[in-house]
Amino acid sequence: MDLFEQGRDDVLEGTPLADRMRPRSLDEFEGQGDIVGPGQPLRQAIEQDNISSMVFWGPPGSGKTTLARVIAHATESAFVKFSAVTSGVPVLREVIRKARDRRKFNQVRTILFVDEIHRFNKAQQDAFLPHVEDGTIILIGATTENPSFEVIAPLLSRVRVYVLNKLEPEHLERIVRRSMTDGEMGLGALSLKVDEEAIQAMVGIADGDARIALNLLELSAFMASDTGEKSHVTADLVLKVAQEKTLLYDKGGEEHYNLISALHKSLRDSDPDGSLYWLGRMLEAGEDPLYIVRRLIRFASEDVGNADPQALVLAVAAMQACHFVGMPECELALAQAVTYLAAAPKSNALYAGYGQVKADVRKYGALPVPLHIRNAPTRLMKELGYGSGYKYAHNFPDHIVAQEHLPEKLKGTRYYHPTDQGFERRITERLEAWRKKLADQQ
Repeated sequence: MDLFEQGRDDVLEGTPLADRMRPRSLDEFEGQGDIVGPGQPLRQAIEQDNISSMVFWGPPGSGKTTLARVIAHATESAFVKFSAVTSGVPVLREVIRKARDRRKFNQVRTILFVDEIHRFNKAQQDAFLPHVEDGTIILIGATTENPSFEVIAPLLSRVRVYVLNKLEPEHLERIVRRSMTDGEMGLGALSLKVDEEAIQAMVGIADGDARIALNLLELSAFMASDTGEKSHVTADLVLKVAQEKTLLYDKGGEEHYNLISALHKSLRDSDPDGSLYWLGRMLEAGEDPLYIVRRLIRFASEDVGNADPQALVLAVAAMQACHFVGMPECELALAQAVTYLAAAPKSNALYAGYGQVKADVRKYGALPVPLHIRNAPTRLMKELGYGSGYKYAHNFPDHIVAQEHLPEKLKGTRYYHPTDQGFERRITERLEAWRKKLADQQ
């Protein structure tokens, strides 16, 4: 199996429009000006042929794969695409063997593009390390998930992470228009009539995802030409195509967010049956279980919180199960977490309290730490009053002490208001008892 790919010169007939229209140079590349715009470090590294391993983190359709191909083309490197879904360590060994041969005999570097690198487990990611270190390959990983959580630390320390943002409407509009008129790789030969409202509909529905925009253009053009009349793409036709497309569950599109919203609201409304159904809908459609479990972890703190502290423990355990055994074995761990969260008592006290903290931090800026709770490791700091008057809680009855811990401007502010739900009822009772005793101390 020859894994070497030449770029766009060998595009086969029948290849989707989104693949045919991939740019070949940075000048054709739309968006991401903060990392590949003129004068930016990555662009300079590409132009100076001085690239190193990197990871692109960004939403679907933001240009991660395309930018990797552009880099390979600009630096005259061999481009090998490696997928977590279809490739394993045996295939990697063959890739490395060929990379060594290219480097030794042809003086050509190999860029190994690892799509969805977050889907690789720890052992698989470890397999890349020695070959990145000795320069056999330039690794370019792509992920829609936070690399801090999904890429192992040894590998993360050897790559530069670049954050790609979703494309702006003007970027998508230029991509669509260029595809309409390109006679070689685009749809220029069809002499399409595309209404301005249709272009805006494509851009709006795509919501920053270039692949969705081009898929809509291609499918709309196909349906328009199938009528036997002069190909005319209207906004109504684009909307019809979009509605049919969402039935297939595009993991980066609207239905993706509709389903995760349905799951979240079913959990919040304490409906285990609805929660289990929407979980099944997402998993059976091929959703990444790690995406789901991240939302469950957030939910455990945002909507359950200290009403049931075990909720977060179980959600994190489900995440570990997803990492350890993967699909389909981890589906029951997710089902267990979902039903537990749905049946747990609910409280948004943490969410509300931390929201107020963020608002005050933005409003007041960096307020000074009160002197009596500052650390005083040096003599000068002690002379300046650092730590002066601090009361050590363990020296007081019940190990509690009347002492202010907030900056002077926020003195007396309460952020956390526990409810009477679940375990938070005990927290409320405990805090009220403490406050009464502290009031007696003063």
